[in-house]
Amino acid sequence: MSAPRQPATELLVLHGVRLLGHAPDAAVAARFGLDRDATTELLEDAEAFGQVTRSSFGASSGWSLTDRGRARGEALLAEELDGLGVRDKVAAVHEAFVPLNGRLLDACTQWQLRPLPGDPLAANDHADHAWDDRVLDDLVSVGRALEPLGVRLSGALPRCSGYSARYAAALAKVFQGERSWVDGVGIDSCHRVWMQLHEDLLATLGIARG
Repeated sequence: MSAPRQPATELLVLHGVRLLGHAPDAAVAARFGLDRDATTELLEDAEAFGQVTRSSFGASSGWSLTDRGRARGEALLAEELDGLGVRDKVAAVHEAFVPLNGRLLDACTQWQLRPLPGDPLAANDHADHAWDDRVLDDLVSVGRALEPLGVRLSGALPRCSGYSARYAAALAKVFQGERSWVDGVGIDSCHRVWMQLHEDLLATLGIARG
């Protein structure tokens, strides 16, 4: 039996677009389990208000936020956070997340690069299995540390549930031999899940990236 769909709201639709970056109606609706038709209606309303824009890249068409939409989304997120009285709880999760973020980024860099004498930026050809195994150990360790943070975050903001499970699912695919699930683009890879979580925390708390 599938989970019940959430009501499509302006906050969830705009935030879904922000987390996905550029996505069609179906993907925006799926991000928070929203009704597809209601999501499309809200996206079209947001377009009329200059909050989102539709664009195409080759065969791919989707929505992205404008500056106005980004500002509106941040205002709605702040209202949600303060209305629920959980700002301090989410800020504490972010504080614990920051060192994990550094570890994850280091692991992904080592997955992509394997320095050689005279070439510190040599691409990792994945021929050194011991090197890759150390990176995978780091990714597993980061995933374990993420689990309790995910519980704390979803307890404060239920819409933030699922990050730890999605990360674990991507890592399981890696250990099944599908190595693109470490940092692949266009799939729910470890890196993509992590970047969405990071963006979610920054947007929710109103923190500028960098």
